[in-house]
Amino acid sequence: MNSPTPATPLRGLVEKVLFHAEDTGYCILKILPEGQRETVSLIGKAPRVVAGEQFEATGQWESTRDYGRQFKAGTLKLSRPGSAEGIERYLGSGLIEGIGPSYARRMVEKFGPRIFDIIENESVKLEEVEGIGRKRRQEIRESWLKQKSVHNIMLFLHQHGISSSRALRIHKTYGDEALAVISQNPYRLAQDIQGIGFKTADEIARQTGLAENAPERLQAGILHTLETAAQNGHTCLPELQLLQKAAELLHAEEHNLRTQLDQLLQDDKVERHRLQDVTVLALPQLRAAEQSIAQRLQELVATAPSHPAIDSAEALAWAAGVTGKQLAPSQQQAVRAALENRCLIITGGPGVGKTTLLRSVLAILERHDQKLVLAAPTGRAARRLAESTGLEAKTLHRLLESQGSGQWGRHRGRPLIGDVFVLDECSMIDTPLMAQFLSALPPGAHLLLVGDADQLPSVGPGMVLQDLIASGRVPCVHLTEIFRQAATSRIITSAHEINRGLVPDLRPSRDSDFFFLEAGSPEQIAETLVDLVQRRLPARYAFDPVRDIQVLTPMNRGDLGTQSLNQRLQAALNPPGELKFEIDRFGTTFRVGDKVLQTNNNYDKDVFNGDLGHIVSIETDPLRISVRFEGDRLVEYEPGELDELQLAYAMTIHKSQGSEFPCVLMPVSTQHYVLLERSLVYTGLTRARRLAVLVGDPRALDLAVKKQESRRRWTALRHLLSPA
Repeated sequence: MNSPTPATPLRGLVEKVLFHAEDTGYCILKILPEGQRETVSLIGKAPRVVAGEQFEATGQWESTRDYGRQFKAGTLKLSRPGSAEGIERYLGSGLIEGIGPSYARRMVEKFGPRIFDIIENESVKLEEVEGIGRKRRQEIRESWLKQKSVHNIMLFLHQHGISSSRALRIHKTYGDEALAVISQNPYRLAQDIQGIGFKTADEIARQTGLAENAPERLQAGILHTLETAAQNGHTCLPELQLLQKAAELLHAEEHNLRTQLDQLLQDDKVERHRLQDVTVLALPQLRAAEQSIAQRLQELVATAPSHPAIDSAEALAWAAGVTGKQLAPSQQQAVRAALENRCLIITGGPGVGKTTLLRSVLAILERHDQKLVLAAPTGRAARRLAESTGLEAKTLHRLLESQGSGQWGRHRGRPLIGDVFVLDECSMIDTPLMAQFLSALPPGAHLLLVGDADQLPSVGPGMVLQDLIASGRVPCVHLTEIFRQAATSRIITSAHEINRGLVPDLRPSRDSDFFFLEAGSPEQIAETLVDLVQRRLPARYAFDPVRDIQVLTPMNRGDLGTQSLNQRLQAALNPPGELKFEIDRFGTTFRVGDKVLQTNNNYDKDVFNGDLGHIVSIETDPLRISVRFEGDRLVEYEPGELDELQLAYAMTIHKSQGSEFPCVLMPVSTQHYVLLERSLVYTGLTRARRLAVLVGDPRALDLAVKKQESRRRWTALRHLLSPA
């Protein structure tokens, strides 16, 4: 086994900042190493960097085809310059308001290396420099002190793993008191500033000497436990369970925790209520969201429909003529229910005719001059809804005019405009988003909620669709009849069997659209998946291996996680080549031609979490990547923005919700035992349109079908709707 190459030390001067990303600290610098006459590139991470600074770095030299010889720094420390040349470049970089290159030169000529002390402590002397009067001198000093304060905060926080953008947010929140706040109660960071969690604050607290049983720490740990529960889908937690988890996290005694819990309840930072015979605790915002959903839906259900009177028999006959589809009795009953109720849930698995039913309902309502508004949780789901209905559909975030950071343009005070609102893929909608949507519904609105309640619940807290159905208080049509064409698909029949807790028939059938291929070890499963994507399926079905085939897996890590499978599939489907540009960022190599996934909502770029695209170009001067997304949208990314992208030859089943693919491959392994469960397999299988292939161990599939962990969430919505 080869020993790692030792890190090389390097010192010198920052000549120019080619790129710096505030959120990640990632930077590309032009540097002049000590003892050398020519500049070279350095790649590293720093909270802040200014031309003229001195640097100390450790790392490795590397040679690249596109950028020549460059230094890849593992550690990078920057300090105020000491040489006259460095000081002049530093002051003239634009860092300090009121100083440009010419003033920087005059100031250094006048005061030399004492200039920093002059600015801070004897700024009146700056007026001795030609062109600097009282006003400019004051501007320079104020700017210097502000920059120094921000710089100190950045350096302090960067040492504790906090990015530059968060450091700026901390300074904006607390001003010059930032370091004092951090020293007195670092847990305020987790409470006041989005993106800073308990673990980061706890590490800072430990280094500043805060006692393990300090009230601030115990209260922050209790809140963190509730926030972690929310990240795992719960909107509340039994009190005894919360205290037990908090005690494990904090290594604290339960009686000390109870004292601090009482204080949090008194300060309205936690709410306590009864859930049948269990005492539970909730974050106030999640409790309020569930209460808001229950109240708004109770109002809707109690109100008669307000659209014009519609003869359902005549309307059904007319719709059959327009759509060319004769509805089954169960679907006709659902249409009548949609016309007779202010609010209705339409649910059912694949092949039961939800789309055909919805088209008929919308056609009838549109004929009667009802303004229809269609939305879905993700961009891909919204596009599928638009394609299936022929009507415009938006993402919920766009419909509600999301402004980021929990701010919305549409709300109770500025409601949406429309008569009938249709939400598709409702199983994906979490509690806060549903509460926001319902608060923005206009008076008199009608609501159709459509989704498959047997799919995975939302990634965010709650299980809204499942709770609404389980409450029995919201009118619901549950379609179960599998129609003739769908009944010939083993994808659909197998999905329904899995949903009933049965392992489907895994024996191969030549003309089937569903196969199970046995493979033993994770290595064998991975090799089989790559062979299927690269060779066997394109040869047999003429699938494009990149555009038509999607590997779905339960998790990100491990031999069968997205990270490992993406590396294998990228090497097989899009290997490096002399004429193929590539870039290595955030631990991932991106190449022209790669299939990529947007991992968060970016409204500036008009791309959203779950959007799929392909890299069409990588430019080097300036460095940027262009990605073409579905709908022929071309989006450009700078190097510091590439953490928004992931390779997408393989993606998690959660990320695939709301999407469909011509062909889906899924590994099924006991390696995934912690995550493997019925809803996960069911959701992944129902993403396939033409072909589904499961690869792995039949025993793992049997375990998954018998387990239904995702439904075990602590939520209060069902009980708020039906308190009895």
